[in-house]
Amino acid sequence: MLRTENLSKSYDSKVAVHDLNLNIAAGEIYGFLGPNGAGKTTTIRLLLGLLKPTNGRIFLFDAPITDDIIALKRRIGVVAEEPPPAGRMTAWELVQFFADLNHVVHPEARMEALFHALELWEARHVLAGAYSRGMRQKLSLIRALIHAPDLLILDEPVSGLDPFGIRQVRAVIEEHRAQGGAVLISSHILSEVERSANRIGILHQGHLLVEDSINGIRARIGNTNVVHIELLAVPDALPAQLQAIPEVQKIETRDAQLTVHLASGRDARPDIFQAVVATGGVLVTMQMEEMSLEDAFVTITHQNVAQLAGAG
Repeated sequence: MLRTENLSKSYDSKVAVHDLNLNIAAGEIYGFLGPNGAGKTTTIRLLLGLLKPTNGRIFLFDAPITDDIIALKRRIGVVAEEPPPAGRMTAWELVQFFADLNHVVHPEARMEALFHALELWEARHVLAGAYSRGMRQKLSLIRALIHAPDLLILDEPVSGLDPFGIRQVRAVIEEHRAQGGAVLISSHILSEVERSANRIGILHQGHLLVEDSINGIRARIGNTNVVHIELLAVPDALPAQLQAIPEVQKIETRDAQLTVHLASGRDARPDIFQAVVATGGVLVTMQMEEMSLEDAFVTITHQNVAQLAGAG
């Protein structure tokens, strides 16, 4: 649905995006991550035809972006990080206006469904300019979806939203994906991306460092899962028994609690339980803690900084 080939953008001597190869399929939510200045905004502007690439090509729906860009862009919905000013229209009038721009015939039923889904129905006749920051963000999503686009490009889609609003937006995005649409999300709220995205791309200094599923990214960097165990008492033989499990890398003991660090791979909790039973221990609780996307993001970007420093 969206593909780039060696996409690059330079400003004089500064390279903002370097040989970027993205591939986003229908029915996929793609998390596009990177620190400030990584090139995410430049990439989005390139994808939308707002900037001309220095090198490389962009394909939308299997067509080069140079071919009939207006028709291609009508199949895209966009939510910008900062909702644009709404003028003197009500929220309903504003969405109706965008529906007309996109030649949507009889949009009222879809408008009603979206306003209800994002809990703006009761405020539909309020001036959009009087909306709160979070309400305007949800209104931007309605505008982006009103013409049933194939591809959604969302820049910080949950910015300014409370937890209830985030859940509403998440549900609407997931519904779009379930209907076969593709979604590209650029966000600093990594926990939300981790919850929603099927695949992740991490951009740093214009380079795509990694592109994979979240579990795939964890495996690439040597993900260490942690299992927290609480016992009535720690049998003397238990640490050695646990250390014999192939996935166990390190064990920390504090009173009747153990923290077991595991290499990525198969789930070793059944083996841990068997070791506890075999040594006469009584298990109170056992909880798995996986590496978060935030931890993986920090590790990958720091590794890249170190590599660039070494190359210099």
